[in-house]
Amino acid sequence: MHKKYQIQVPEGTREVLLHTCCAPCSSAIIEWMMQNDVHPTLYFCNPNIFPQKEYDIRKEECIRYAQSFGLTVVDADYDHLSWREQVRGLEDEPERGARCLMCFKFRLTKAAQYAHEHGFKILTTTLASSRWKSLDQVAEAGAYAVSLYPDVQFWTQNWRKGGLSDRRSAIIKEQCFYNQQYCGCEFSLRQTIAFRKARMQQAGKSDEASSSLKDLLDLRFDLE
Repeated sequence: MHKKYQIQVPEGTREVLLHTCCAPCSSAIIEWMMQNDVHPTLYFCNPNIFPQKEYDIRKEECIRYAQSFGLTVVDADYDHLSWREQVRGLEDEPERGARCLMCFKFRLTKAAQYAHEHGFKILTTTLASSRWKSLDQVAEAGAYAVSLYPDVQFWTQNWRKGGLSDRRSAIIKEQCFYNQQYCGCEFSLRQTIAFRKARMQQAGKSDEASSSLKDLLDLRFDLE
């Protein structure tokens, strides 16, 4: 861990509501917070994840890691139908497109509401640790969420810096976390399958040649 990189907690707060998307993205952030006298309560609000068995696996991995630090995980419950309503009409948007922004707003608004109702002044999210996510979209969604709850401040932070990305990779190996093959929602799953199939065809390989693709195909579904 790189100690020289200084992450400033807003207002010197030591209690934070950490919206967590999964154990891998949370790992180095939680470790950094615990090493720097910041106590996070984890808020698992990810109704975008499909199917529910994938949601349950990711949630349990998050709980397993949090328990190693004695931390509390708040389960916001699985309401995929409400999430689908929020992103209606955006199903064919690419990753980092309008659907992702709407998804972030929906999830972080739920987190901001919880923070407001339970006395947390600072909210931040592990979404800002993934290289697959737009930091600008995460910041915009966080700002929108707390605008609805003025007593809550969104801690905008690039959680990839300060050696945290390298530390994240190391923790993933140390903890043997479940290997997530796609972002989470059914639309990202569909796009991931199409992308991997195209790459394998370009390389002259059959679909059966990839065990990771087989795992994804096991999660196929009817979007109609």
